[in-house]
Amino acid sequence: MRSRYLGASGIQISEITYGNWLTHGSQVENDAARACVQAALDVGITTFDTADMYADTAAETVLGNALKGQRRESLEIFTKVYYPVGPGGPNDTGLSRKHIMESIDGSLRRLGTDYVDLYQAHRWDNATPLEETMVAFSDIVRSGKALYIGVSEWTAAQLSAGASLARELRIPFVSNQPQYSALWRIIEPEVVPTSQKLGISQIVWSPVAQGVLTGKYRRGHTPPTGSRATDGNGGADMIGRFMRDDVLDRVQRLRPIADELSVSMAQLAVAWVLQNHNVASAIIGASRPEQVRENAAASGVVIPPELMLRIDDALGDVIERDPGKTAAESPIR
Repeated sequence: MRSRYLGASGIQISEITYGNWLTHGSQVENDAARACVQAALDVGITTFDTADMYADTAAETVLGNALKGQRRESLEIFTKVYYPVGPGGPNDTGLSRKHIMESIDGSLRRLGTDYVDLYQAHRWDNATPLEETMVAFSDIVRSGKALYIGVSEWTAAQLSAGASLARELRIPFVSNQPQYSALWRIIEPEVVPTSQKLGISQIVWSPVAQGVLTGKYRRGHTPPTGSRATDGNGGADMIGRFMRDDVLDRVQRLRPIADELSVSMAQLAVAWVLQNHNVASAIIGASRPEQVRENAAASGVVIPPELMLRIDDALGDVIERDPGKTAAESPIR
């Protein structure tokens, strides 16, 4: 397992991050979740990503229990704040100082650790002044409860504004966590160039497009039992945008390219996002340990430029590139 620096900081994280969105505490039983975490550790993954809202806080608890007994200094543990937790009161969501300060303590308690390596704003909050949010983050860093600050799904303009305040407050703002895959490239026109100038890395989620880029979904075929497309706890909703006949047909054209590289379709998809030098790590999720082992093998795979071009040709016009999608999909409250 290779590692990369996170933004312009000195911390290194594994090229593959194990994430537990839509799995721990909901789709996957606790024993299976622990087996997946152990598989991640066995293949050299040191970076683990979660959020307080995953399975309404249960995912943090499951991850914390699964990592119990591991040397804390050898791990990088990330979590996030923004979305509603608890009974859903007016202050149970957002990036207000109150919600952030209360949320970090809850996350640390559930994760069983004194600090997280990276604390992330899960989305942009248009109802809270950015200065209030960033000052709260700076106080958390200075208290030692988080070492670095990051965000998720922020636009280029939002990243610039946040980075400016972070510099004034002298706190390390190092990452953005966007959706990114060979099918979903909306960060390339604006977010990536801006991030490179600001010293911010991408930690990308859904590199296999919710499983579509594995090639297991085909036109006219019933989705495999237990797959993301059959998950009634939210997975089926998220994968819906990719479950079109034109997308499924185009994805099958990637199979000869994967065969040429002697990798699986999933490994090709994960390796593809890692060819972008602004990407520090690709987040993988799993319901079975063998999925962890397969995806982790994408670390270090080099896709030659001519094959990168063939991937573009194979996917053609089903690739989503509109940078406006980042702002359009951000919640408004």
